[in-house]
Amino acid sequence: MTAIYKSEAGAAVIRDRYRELLRAWPVPAEELHIPTREGDTFVLASGPADAPPLVLLHGSGSNSSTWRGDITSWATHFRVYAVDIVGEPGGSARSRPVLGTDAVSLWLDDVADGLGLSGFALAGMSLGGWMATDYATRRPERVTRLVLLCPGGIGKQKYGWLVKEILPRLLGRHDVRRSARTVTGLTAPEFAPVLDDVVLIFEHFNPRREKLPRFTDAELQRLTMPVLVIVGDQDVMLDSADTARRIRANIPAAQVNLLPGMGHAVTGQTDPVLKFLLDS
Repeated sequence: MTAIYKSEAGAAVIRDRYRELLRAWPVPAEELHIPTREGDTFVLASGPADAPPLVLLHGSGSNSSTWRGDITSWATHFRVYAVDIVGEPGGSARSRPVLGTDAVSLWLDDVADGLGLSGFALAGMSLGGWMATDYATRRPERVTRLVLLCPGGIGKQKYGWLVKEILPRLLGRHDVRRSARTVTGLTAPEFAPVLDDVVLIFEHFNPRREKLPRFTDAELQRLTMPVLVIVGDQDVMLDSADTARRIRANIPAAQVNLLPGMGHAVTGQTDPVLKFLLDS
């Protein structure tokens, strides 16, 4: 198995930055370590203990700090469990369950069981969106509501952006920050601190490189719970129009928001997600 970090020193740099971000978490939180078949899984729990449960899955090359702009709002109404995906640069084990098998759903079963959850709302972003979709197709009885932000595995993957990155790499001019701006679409000055963290991670972290398995129409039709999908029409990695088309064709009751001018990182969606989660 390929090491997820380029060096142990780099792993320590990422860990230290993550701890700094967790110290600035804007609401009270409990740090949990859930044993699973994939190893220890770190979960950050916020919100009233007796509130309805909401499980969050971040994207590739990230961790639960992804949700720090959303958590104050969502944790007012929900017991929010931000899960660090195993094999990503967070606080969980370094194992990587094989995509396209039942390994991810079995890992999430262990997480949910360890948290004492039988049914819960589930939200995922990018790779986490793929995992949330995969879980909801295999365990529809456990997922009460499903939120997918720029999810993989539904629309076609794009490769044009990657081709443009190859020549600078060959010429020794690879600029991690430029690549991060391209992939995320976060070009506005206010996103500079976010890009700083993205650059720091990818200087020391080896992301998954396999193609995400694409869900069939039959699999998407298993999503019988209320579904919200939010994608940006300028996403350079995923064909958002294709994502929207397939969701509408296979889940007619789903709410699909195709955001104009938005890239892969769909920002400013705290309130729309909360409204969907609170709808009766």
